[in-house]
Amino acid sequence: MRGLLLTLTVLAQTSRLSPGLGAIPAFASLTSRRRTLESQVPLTPRPAISSAPTTSAPWSKRPKLQVPRTSRPSASSIPNILTPHPRTPESLTPRIPWSSTSPALATPTSRPGTQTAPVPRTPRPGTPAFRAPHGNTPRSGGSKEEAKKEKVKPVLRVKLRVVKKKKVVVKKRKKLSPTHPSPGNQEITQDPEPGCPPLGLESLRVSDEQLQASSSQSYGLGAHRGRLNIQSGLEDGDLFDGAWCPELEDDRPWLQVDAGRTARFTGVIIQGRNSIWRYDWVTSYKLQFSNDTLTWWGTKNRSSGLDEVFPGNSDPDTPVLALLSQPQVARYIRLLPQTWLDGGAACLRLEVLACLLPDPNGLFPREPQLGSSDPLDFRHHNYKAMRKLMKEVNEQCPNITRVYSIGKSHQGLKLYVMEMTDQPGEHELGEPEVRYVAGMHGNEALGRELLLLLMQYLCLEFLRGNPRVTRLLTETRIHLLPSMNPDGYEIAYQRGSELVGWAEGRWTRQFIDLNHNFADLNTPLWEAEDDGLVPHTFPNHHLPLPAYYTMPNATVAPETRAVIDWMQRIPFVLSANLHGGELVVSYPFDMTRTPWEARELTPTPDDPVFRWLSTVYAGTSRAMHDPGRRPCHSEDFSHHGHIINGAQWHSVAGSMNDFSYLHTNCFEVTVELSCDKFPHESELPQEWENNKDALITYLEQVRMGISGLVLDKDTEQGIPDAVIAVDGINHDVTTAPGGDYWRMLTPGDYMVTASAEGYHSATKPCRVTFEEGPTPCHFRLSKTPKQRLRELLAAGAKVPPDLRRRLDRLRGRRVRAGGAGR
Repeated sequence: MRGLLLTLTVLAQTSRLSPGLGAIPAFASLTSRRRTLESQVPLTPRPAISSAPTTSAPWSKRPKLQVPRTSRPSASSIPNILTPHPRTPESLTPRIPWSSTSPALATPTSRPGTQTAPVPRTPRPGTPAFRAPHGNTPRSGGSKEEAKKEKVKPVLRVKLRVVKKKKVVVKKRKKLSPTHPSPGNQEITQDPEPGCPPLGLESLRVSDEQLQASSSQSYGLGAHRGRLNIQSGLEDGDLFDGAWCPELEDDRPWLQVDAGRTARFTGVIIQGRNSIWRYDWVTSYKLQFSNDTLTWWGTKNRSSGLDEVFPGNSDPDTPVLALLSQPQVARYIRLLPQTWLDGGAACLRLEVLACLLPDPNGLFPREPQLGSSDPLDFRHHNYKAMRKLMKEVNEQCPNITRVYSIGKSHQGLKLYVMEMTDQPGEHELGEPEVRYVAGMHGNEALGRELLLLLMQYLCLEFLRGNPRVTRLLTETRIHLLPSMNPDGYEIAYQRGSELVGWAEGRWTRQFIDLNHNFADLNTPLWEAEDDGLVPHTFPNHHLPLPAYYTMPNATVAPETRAVIDWMQRIPFVLSANLHGGELVVSYPFDMTRTPWEARELTPTPDDPVFRWLSTVYAGTSRAMHDPGRRPCHSEDFSHHGHIINGAQWHSVAGSMNDFSYLHTNCFEVTVELSCDKFPHESELPQEWENNKDALITYLEQVRMGISGLVLDKDTEQGIPDAVIAVDGINHDVTTAPGGDYWRMLTPGDYMVTASAEGYHSATKPCRVTFEEGPTPCHFRLSKTPKQRLRELLAAGAKVPPDLRRRLDRLRGRRVRAGGAGR
């Protein structure tokens, strides 16, 4: 029966359908209509209705849908005209190009072979967006008699809710073409790979020959000095200045980087000039790209179509990142300063973010593969990830590992330490204690990651039965503190992630270095008294020492206090603290003996031992003994074997090295691991290979020297705090609570003396050979009569006759000596 199946067709107030188009549902979205007009495919297949305009009735008199009660159609037979068009991603993005930029006059542009339809206008406020057809309008294909019969039939009244729709006009951006077309200016149709790493200006993977410039003020300000975070020397105008600076007469300066092969450039980072005498930085710049250095094209501003100008620096040190809105594929990138600090020069330091593309033709020389065969977790770890990794290593090797905390940071983060030995949790008699400390500065992340990699490596190799690792873990007790300053690292990690999509914390230098001055803990080398300055008494030192500048009101960071308590609680013998930004190993003293001197050779009495330890690490580090590697900043340490006395390099008051040597038995050096303080994750495997053997070899040096026990001759019990002195070396060590000791010495013959309060001292010769392992040198001390008497009186026992006679002889000697003196 015709008329049993009714359809509700709701049309826009002034819309007019083109011939051949099906009806558009009134409740379909505007985006769906645009898609329908463009494709000319009806949303719902229905019989075509007349395209003549219908007479609209007032909104208050709209007809009601009439459905016969006697023959109600099933749900499956009713056309689905009330269901809105599905909001697929394709429907959410209109694809109609607009010929006009004005929203009021925008109309779809005709395409070849298609018909255009007018865009429905936005209804005036107060009027309905869509009107239903008038109830008296005859339907197509029906008669008046049938309409009258249908009026008499009972109806089902259904209320419809009409929602106003706003007209959305989308303006398609005008496609911009480069000023100088080049095959390298390719359009990236797919999303670029996120997180392109640095090209390597800071880490020195980019050679000096790959950097060129329009001009330079001097050789020290040449293009090869335009590397991110490069540091200048003490004097301006030398061969090692802190940026690239063009000539002042150069009105069109530029700095160019050759990637060596085709690359996808995604951004740049710039800094101003590093100098203590001048202020120079670039405030705005442009970028250009080329494949042959002859044809160049630049990036365009999408809204204006003009060359894109990037904002620069507002101070000389803060790095500023600029990401390209559209990555560029080329071989060369050129930075053109546009404006710079008034009164200064267009000086800058640069890093380029780029992904090297494969070379299918083999035209470029193949670069060595950077990587490691060790199955380790090569990525940057924030505090939560670091804690999780340490827990996983402990669960994998529970018999040789233990995780403990030595305190909390200023923000309440725990300072976790990984202990690795065959008997974790206790000090074994005669077993030396060694430690690595990293992360003192929050923006120096390489040492942190190397210690996390080291604990993974030792665990895996121990399970595999590696004899070298097995011996190291059974003969020594290793402590690894990967993050001494977790608060600073979290700031650097988060800021770096926000900048580029990876933790490049070296760009965040503010608020990440806490007060880790070990001289501010009431332990100055010179103490103030009422009658002036007197030398401070150090338990392990006897020579005049450099005077530390102390700050009485200085606030000591809780991390510093926690580390000092840890250093004094455990009898460490050997240590190294890991830093970044250079390639050198420095040893104490770190402060000059003359306070007003910036640099001065200030060796310790154990200078041969420290030089040996430093040489061992520098000689086994791949990066340090690479002869083709250029200096990081302003000094070439290769002339000294990549080792230097700390005070001769630059004076630092209250360093960890000096504190360890003066207040504990520990010998400690500082290792500057790399030119790049916070390398990209892709560089971590190579950094691990550069330092893996050096980290293990340095720990094995704890076996060099002498070791032994200082025992009570009567009880055979260990004597704690006994002093071990070596003739000719004015630095002593003390025994642990169990009476064991370790004294690091270079090969040779020594006279060693052991002494303790209440005991007679003993001296014996000890020879240190070149063979691996410490030379045993044990002592048995006998108590003095006074000490024995003191112990007996304290216990309430009687004095033995032999001890009484001995005391009487001592008293007689003193009386005779006193009479002779008169």
